[in-house]
Amino acid sequence: MNQFTFESRHKTILLAFMGLGVLCLLLTFFMDAQPAHARFWSNFLHNTVFFTGIAFISLFVIAVFINAYAGWYVLFKRVWEAYSAFLIPGLVMLGILMIGIWTNSHHLYHWADEEAVQADPILLQKSSFLNKYWYTFGTLIIVGAWIFFRQRLRALSLAEDMLGSTGDFSYHRRQKVVAAVFLPIGAFTSAAMIWQWVMSVDAHWYSTLYAWYATASWFVACLALTILMVAWLKSKGYMTQVTENHLHDLGKYMFAFSIFWTYLWFSQFMLIWYANVGEETIYFHVRREHFPVMFYGNLFLNFLLPFLILMRNDNKRKYGTMILTSLFVFFGHWWDYFLMIKPGVLETTNHLGGHGEATEHLTDAAHQGAEHGEHMVDAAHAAVSHGSDFVSGFTLPGFLELGTMLGFLAFFLFVVFRQFEKASLTPPHDPYLEESIHHHV
Repeated sequence: MNQFTFESRHKTILLAFMGLGVLCLLLTFFMDAQPAHARFWSNFLHNTVFFTGIAFISLFVIAVFINAYAGWYVLFKRVWEAYSAFLIPGLVMLGILMIGIWTNSHHLYHWADEEAVQADPILLQKSSFLNKYWYTFGTLIIVGAWIFFRQRLRALSLAEDMLGSTGDFSYHRRQKVVAAVFLPIGAFTSAAMIWQWVMSVDAHWYSTLYAWYATASWFVACLALTILMVAWLKSKGYMTQVTENHLHDLGKYMFAFSIFWTYLWFSQFMLIWYANVGEETIYFHVRREHFPVMFYGNLFLNFLLPFLILMRNDNKRKYGTMILTSLFVFFGHWWDYFLMIKPGVLETTNHLGGHGEATEHLTDAAHQGAEHGEHMVDAAHAAVSHGSDFVSGFTLPGFLELGTMLGFLAFFLFVVFRQFEKASLTPPHDPYLEESIHHHV
């Protein structure tokens, strides 16, 4: 059974969860105790970037596999094609964030406050990149380009289905050209978008490993969601030709890139911590001291748990084990993006909202250079003194955060299922279909 039917009961369930997400966002907006509705806006940013990133990385992986002459993934490549369709609603939601910047409706980004930029030499130096014009037009042009390449690859993939025989490789050759053009564009522009959307939340801080780290988190989350989706489709009678061998390879990728993510996490942490430059260590100091459950939980969910479970070869072939592990890993990387975004938003909100006078000392210390690292750390303590107490929706995800995530996930799946309806789940004339059917490891 290769033609997916989006049943009415599935639509009802997803619409109910989407309604839950909207309700949680509304409750967050009206019950938000933070200035400028920081909890609401940070929840919106967190989930928008997380799910849009999964859509982007799905497109990127398809392009990689096309140019790598990979065949094993063909039986479920329509899953990634469907995931990439979320780039369009993702751009719409990013547009809402842009409107918030232009109307000064939120304090997500310190650099968005023009008066603060003029008073801060560090932000002033970065203002040619960190400004509302580049954020807006850069996002529109870059994500628009991603959507263009996605639409071209999808159109060629569907056109290939219409071929009368499997002997015509013209559409596949054209896919290779489009994918090859997209790969360098996607690689470089995604780094710029990660810097804009996420890293600039902590506007005084930067890391050259950050884009790699954030992209790895997207990819592992995408793999976990793919395993869950393939397992669910098989349970409904679809994708019957997908076997334990495909699951095994997906598990190997999830295991390998969980280790890669950990390598990047440790490399970023170790180099910054060992150098002991105050304006760099503050990023980890704040998260370790004031968000310890999030900080150490991040390593447990995204490294220790998948490492211990997936180290055994046979575990990668067990559907129950892979489903449970994927649930934890998917949530773990959502948790990872929470930790990337929330502490910086809280500090910026306290500062711009008039509650963070100590952040003036933080900025002053940053101007003095590395030799004043101790003063920097002391200023950090003062700047995030509000974070030393429990702050609902920031110190840990609350029920409203979890409800919002479920709403976004339901919206994502709704878009995906609509895409499934539009074409066969198995591309009948892909030149590598037979290789995928007979894939064995």
